[in-house]
Amino acid sequence: MGSIHLPVIVAIVIAYVAGSIPSAYLAGKWRGVDLRKRGSGNLGATNVVRVLGIRIGALVFIVDTLKGFLPVFFLPALTGTARPEIMSLAIGGAAILGHVRPVFLLGQKGGKGVATAGGVFLGVAWLPALVAFAVWIVVFATSRYVSVASLSAALALPFAFFFTGVHLSDPFFIASIVVALFVFFTHRANIGRLRRGEEHRFVRGSTAEPSTEPPQAARAPHR
Repeated sequence: MGSIHLPVIVAIVIAYVAGSIPSAYLAGKWRGVDLRKRGSGNLGATNVVRVLGIRIGALVFIVDTLKGFLPVFFLPALTGTARPEIMSLAIGGAAILGHVRPVFLLGQKGGKGVATAGGVFLGVAWLPALVAFAVWIVVFATSRYVSVASLSAALALPFAFFFTGVHLSDPFFIASIVVALFVFFTHRANIGRLRRGEEHRFVRGSTAEPSTEPPQAARAPHR
């Protein structure tokens, strides 16, 4: 039996479709809740934790991370490309785009792409990805702002690449800068609230019952 060979466009479409799996939306529907209308209104793991509880939120976070990790880990080799690093980044970008604008929700707003981007870099450069994740944990533990933690991790990623000795022209280093800028773009509303002193610290309710608080009233930090 011959080896599998995927055309590049097919690999990118598969990655986009995988990234489009709306895990937060599906988790909410499983519990009878439309997360777009509850908590922060964001289809990310943070809002799942806030509305549905930490166990379901952790599961959504894992799924969102795998949506980035699995495509970049498996698909580039199947394309037979001579530049696997470039193919990994193209596939990873498609997965992130799928998470942010999922085809299964007809291109409507999904999550902010932090967990999926983390999965992408975990698949292509695990050490800088783990450094960024550690920064996220430390900043969140000290500030309780999910948005600040996400922005800090995004900033830390290029520095982690730099201090691990990669060349400034390395495609992964350049991609880490692009992803950092993208994370800042998807968090622009959070940045505005932080500047106005209106961003709310993350506080998980003591119950896992679905929250009835509308997004505008909650103004919870988005992931």
